[in-house]
Amino acid sequence: MKVLMLTPYLPYPLLTGGQTRSFNLIKRLSALGHKITLFCLVKSNNERKYVGELEKFCEEVKVFNRSEKPWTAGNILRTGFSFYPFLVVRNWAKGEKNAISEKLKEAKFDLIHAETFYVMPHIPKTQIPILLVEQTIEYLVYRHFVDQFKIPMLKPLLYTDVIKMKYWELKYWKMAARVVAMSDEDKKTMINEISGLDVDIVPNGVDSDYFNESITKRSRSPIVLYLGNFTWLQNREAVEVLIKEVWGKIKEKMPAAKLWIVGKEAKSFFANLQSGDIEVTEVLDVRAVYQKASVLVAPIYGGGGTRYKNFEAFASGLPVVTTSIGIRGTDAHDGGEVIIRDKPDEIAGAAVRLLTDQILAKKIAENARKMVREKYDWDPIARKLSEVYEDLGKK
Repeated sequence: MKVLMLTPYLPYPLLTGGQTRSFNLIKRLSALGHKITLFCLVKSNNERKYVGELEKFCEEVKVFNRSEKPWTAGNILRTGFSFYPFLVVRNWAKGEKNAISEKLKEAKFDLIHAETFYVMPHIPKTQIPILLVEQTIEYLVYRHFVDQFKIPMLKPLLYTDVIKMKYWELKYWKMAARVVAMSDEDKKTMINEISGLDVDIVPNGVDSDYFNESITKRSRSPIVLYLGNFTWLQNREAVEVLIKEVWGKIKEKMPAAKLWIVGKEAKSFFANLQSGDIEVTEVLDVRAVYQKASVLVAPIYGGGGTRYKNFEAFASGLPVVTTSIGIRGTDAHDGGEVIIRDKPDEIAGAAVRLLTDQILAKKIAENARKMVREKYDWDPIARKLSEVYEDLGKK
């Protein structure tokens, strides 16, 4: 298939879940014979130095600039006077829509792959079938953000933006020839909103071989890990719960334990937590963190999508304790491949149990590693997406 793919980021380096997903799928789709032309967005011209990593697998890579910072006066004003929500305005790239129009005139494509609904406004009117891939249901994520927002007088404005976001997100689901969700839960939500919507599930995954490669040894001292991209509200909320309601209970039972808070912008949000017992950092190679830690503890209560940290921990042989929301999008079962607890004190208890029961920890970790290799490796996931391409392209 000849595919025009649109992403709201340059899919390299692999610093976010979206970048990780797109890069791994592009690499494998290319190997399966698909010819991909990539149109993507960057916040800074410094990112353009990575274009060559995508040109290895794409027929052509076109890069467009969006605003470097989201909360600019211009973005806020444009949102206020626009029918579009802030998320669309923030990800608008001047010149991209015209460039796509010209590309569609000069080249024949079998389909257009739009990664996230908020790149869809760049697509001109066309008869080419559009595959819309939703990494999460955005209006639900932002509604959760507004529900938790601490300035009451601003909530009505923010809820107005959520209403606009839901309107456009659902409108673009209807416009697409087919929609892809990350999980069965997201698919059910979509179909509940729009009866008869054509939705496939192409889940997130992991490079099992990459994370299974041993580069360091497990720490002899107990280390509790939380890893994430902290520009996402759900990850910041999880750390707050971990610090306020879970970590102290773990320390009571395990005085020698250390807590690592690792990931993008960790120091921007949590530098004040740095202490003798708590390490706050960002690393280039997360494999070393997964392989040194003793348990991943993820008290996540905000829904949508799936969590790369789960797949990466599973593939690394690191046991995981999370919530029923935090484990969505996988086939992992409580007591089999993961420990699932929803109350903070029970999360703490489960973490202590894994830290003190090496037989249980090893069993959970081995079961999870086997599951991701069989079900969530990028190779079978890419083949699934390839099948969707072939079916849609024929139409």
